[in-house]
Amino acid sequence: MTWVIAHRGSSQAEVENTLPAFERAIADGADFVEFDVQMSADGVPVVFHDAELQRLTPLSGRLRRHAVAELREVGIPTLDEVLQVVRGRIGVMAELKSPHLQRPHPLVERVVARLEPGDVVISFQERALLEARRLAPQLRLLQHVGLGVSIRTAAAYAWGAGFLDAAVTPRGLERARSFGLATTVYTVNDERRMRKLAALPVDGVFTDRPDRLRAVLRRPG
Repeated sequence: MTWVIAHRGSSQAEVENTLPAFERAIADGADFVEFDVQMSADGVPVVFHDAELQRLTPLSGRLRRHAVAELREVGIPTLDEVLQVVRGRIGVMAELKSPHLQRPHPLVERVVARLEPGDVVISFQERALLEARRLAPQLRLLQHVGLGVSIRTAAAYAWGAGFLDAAVTPRGLERARSFGLATTVYTVNDERRMRKLAALPVDGVFTDRPDRLRAVLRRPG
């Protein structure tokens, strides 16, 4: 079985990292919803990918310089609001977005305090995941590998490894499995590629189109 991981929700059908995108991911049959968490200027965890606001909102400048009230007005949800919508309906994968840029607010601490056993914390940064493990050892950690962190390093603390689709190889996947790591690949929207990854197999695929991936996985052969 390959998990369908809705990357920022069903982000080709709805605006990414918004409540409608997460509702759509649930309707599309995803196993997990993945979203990015960073901090508002007043220290509230909010769900948004970019460091800058202008691509997806009428605001400009860095998100971390705006208070949560401003961010909510333009459709950026808080982590609490997202969890209220998805909890008990779909698996949760929360990515710690650039934790080193979130000072003086303790991003890792405030995110993991809101998560539950079985939830997954994702990061590109080893240090952030080690802190998450110290604070909340009951959570599952997914380390993106190959961009500064090796598979061997990740195996010392992580539950799973995330591979960039353009860089993933059968050998890398086998190495991760040999260490007992779950294997995931990001971000895949092409049906042919989805089919190939499922056949390798990998444990999970991040996609902007969970409906498409679910259909591929249901189709025999």
